[in-house]
Amino acid sequence: MSIPHQNASRSKSSVTSESLDQGTGLPFVVALDDSDTPYDVVDALALAPFTTGEQPWAFGARIDRLRPGASLLPAGARVLRAVVEDSRDSRLAAGEGWTLRAVRWRGGGGEVTVTAVSEELARGVLDGVVRGAAAEPGADSAVTMGFWYLSTRRGPTRTTRKAATTSWGSIRRNYASSTIGALDRLMTVKRETAFGRLIMLNGPAGTGKTTILRALAHEWRRWCQVDCVLDPEALFGDPEYLMEVAIGFDGDQDDGDQDDGDQDDGDREAAGSGGPGSHHDDDAGDLGGEQARELDGARRRWRLLVIEDCDELIRGDTRGSSGQALSRLLNLTDGLVGQGRDVLVALTTNEELVRLHPAIVRPGRCLAQVEVGALPYDEAAAWLGTTDGIGPTTTLAELFALRDGRTPVQTTRPDTHSGLYL
Repeated sequence: MSIPHQNASRSKSSVTSESLDQGTGLPFVVALDDSDTPYDVVDALALAPFTTGEQPWAFGARIDRLRPGASLLPAGARVLRAVVEDSRDSRLAAGEGWTLRAVRWRGGGGEVTVTAVSEELARGVLDGVVRGAAAEPGADSAVTMGFWYLSTRRGPTRTTRKAATTSWGSIRRNYASSTIGALDRLMTVKRETAFGRLIMLNGPAGTGKTTILRALAHEWRRWCQVDCVLDPEALFGDPEYLMEVAIGFDGDQDDGDQDDGDQDDGDREAAGSGGPGSHHDDDAGDLGGEQARELDGARRRWRLLVIEDCDELIRGDTRGSSGQALSRLLNLTDGLVGQGRDVLVALTTNEELVRLHPAIVRPGRCLAQVEVGALPYDEAAAWLGTTDGIGPTTTLAELFALRDGRTPVQTTRPDTHSGLYL
């Protein structure tokens, strides 16, 4: 392997046409410049035995929660490179017939990529590392959620995090009686009863719309994976990004019908002809625990894409680029883009229902449309246990402020229906 230090190329590898005709033995050349880091060198070196064909099998796994002190290295591993940074540690190690790249994130997760001379050896090394490093799944209320964003370097990228959730029964009293019935029905939806692909939660700020989505992630954890889109304007403005999110990835697996929390399943990527890396973001941990389940036998989970505060996207006066984005959203829910994909979309907005685009709220499109409002006087007083500070209506955020002895901030909502200012 040749690694020249020059300022001419950012390519991590180059393959000549002659090498392609020779079969599996590909020459491997890496060019580095002053923008590269030692971490990049470890990544490049990890690709070398796979690219040259010395170790043609590659398997990778991400682990959301590591045991305290877990090294992510097999016993007897020979460490070839070690990089310590503020947010992560990276190790390149080798053994008889295999090479391993291990990354530990400061947030408590990690990832491992193994290349080896045989499929059996690669699987064995990876499974041994994961079994020894992954923390035991607990009976807590944390659920693994995905987060999509458009990376300027890697394109559409999905990263995962454990997010604290709560059961619907524990927060049900936080909502007005006028909305509880609709929310009860939403929480009990199963994959067999998911008619309609759009969930709309609208209402003023501070009424608990995001908390409803967290409860939904908890109640649906057995059959539905929740993914949050961090940049919806980019999602609906970039067809490539939209298609990547719509298609998803084959690692989505069902957690099983367990009673306590969500059972962690492996998100394994097997590469017989591809590289040991993936398009998923490096600073994420994916599911850990026992990772022996094969993708072919897994029952694919539905996905719920969460898009929050999308007021401009779904207003009734949408025009221009916003109108095109709305068309793509509707195509994702029940158009050609969404056909054959078990994808639901949840939108939250502060807009009133009458100001939403009629295409969004037309009959048959929404699985649920819930107007999440403030609690009326009697219900707010019953929640707080006193009438002190209670107005004609009180939002959930204001109730928590009053309960904690803080005076809610008084704001005046501007009149957005007035004409031109003179």
